[in-house]
Amino acid sequence: MTPHKLLLLPGDGIGPEVMAEVKRLIGWLDAEGILRFEIEEGLVGGSSYDADKVSITDATMAKALAADAVLFGAVGGPKWDPVPYDVRPEAGLLRLRKELQLFANLRPAICYPALAEASSLKPDVVEGLDIMIVRELTGGVYFGEPKTITDLGNGQKRAIDTQVYDTYEIERIARVAFELARKRRNKVTSMEKNNVMKSGVLWKEVVGAVHKREYPDVTLEHQLADSGGMQLVRWPKQFDVIVTDNLFGDMLSDIAAMLTGSLGMLPSASLGETDARTGTRKALYEPVHGSAPDIAGQGKANPIAMLASFGMALRYSFDRGDLADRLDQAIAGALAKGLRTADLAAAGATVVSTAEMGEAILKEMQALTA
Repeated sequence: MTPHKLLLLPGDGIGPEVMAEVKRLIGWLDAEGILRFEIEEGLVGGSSYDADKVSITDATMAKALAADAVLFGAVGGPKWDPVPYDVRPEAGLLRLRKELQLFANLRPAICYPALAEASSLKPDVVEGLDIMIVRELTGGVYFGEPKTITDLGNGQKRAIDTQVYDTYEIERIARVAFELARKRRNKVTSMEKNNVMKSGVLWKEVVGAVHKREYPDVTLEHQLADSGGMQLVRWPKQFDVIVTDNLFGDMLSDIAAMLTGSLGMLPSASLGETDARTGTRKALYEPVHGSAPDIAGQGKANPIAMLASFGMALRYSFDRGDLADRLDQAIAGALAKGLRTADLAAAGATVVSTAEMGEAILKEMQALTA
């Protein structure tokens, strides 16, 4: 069995704690001979800055480029607020996305049956929720140039961020969304702001053209992004796959996160183009939550999003959808037994630590595999 090359980048804050639970699961898969892994680890974010004065080193980037997949924890925290902008912790993640050419960000929002009551919305609104947000990740306002702050004198400054998209960028992210929809409920909702933004006009035009030319069998709806955010809160189950740009995808996926009960529940996958020769693609998997420095080192972090991110790696990088499904069942099983980390705590629940939740999910996985 050829081992899969994995690069683990735990990062800052709670990143190392939640990554430890993935390492526990990987160790078991390897020991059982279910999958083989060749593991390397590296520094990223604030931890990398502390060691090397950069948010990610060239050596670590080389490891990322050579890996079959990268597992990423979280970066940042108040400790590094004073560091120069170009070496801030978040710059390490942006460099990974850019140099690995990870243009497609997949953010599922699934409400496990046991957590319907944990959402801030009524249970009937979120029970059975299963949507996928597809966010364009390497274009738009986060990468557009010029990006400047200019001193105008007299105490005035002007900040400029540029929202820019080319046709090919919109086409390729639209194709990802339509392909995913074909394997789900066959519906795509494209969200932009064509009423006030020229990039939105082009986005709607290009997505519509790709749909008509290549995916007429898939239902396509267009919606303004601000209205889409409202509809996510009003009745989220109307959506299947949502495709949107970098900025709106960032905001809409965080809204979707809270539908599931906690940011600690949401995984993500960032994917590159599929190599026509090998059939493989560069990929990075990370939880949507941040580094949560206020609870770091206290064993309070929820490891589910990190474990589910590894589940996405099983599905999209290692072609083991069967194991990914089993891991989803294991997570649901642990939650069904009333186990909750602090972010999900409710009356009658058993509050457990990061490690205890990871161990419980592994036990469920073992039982499902027996």
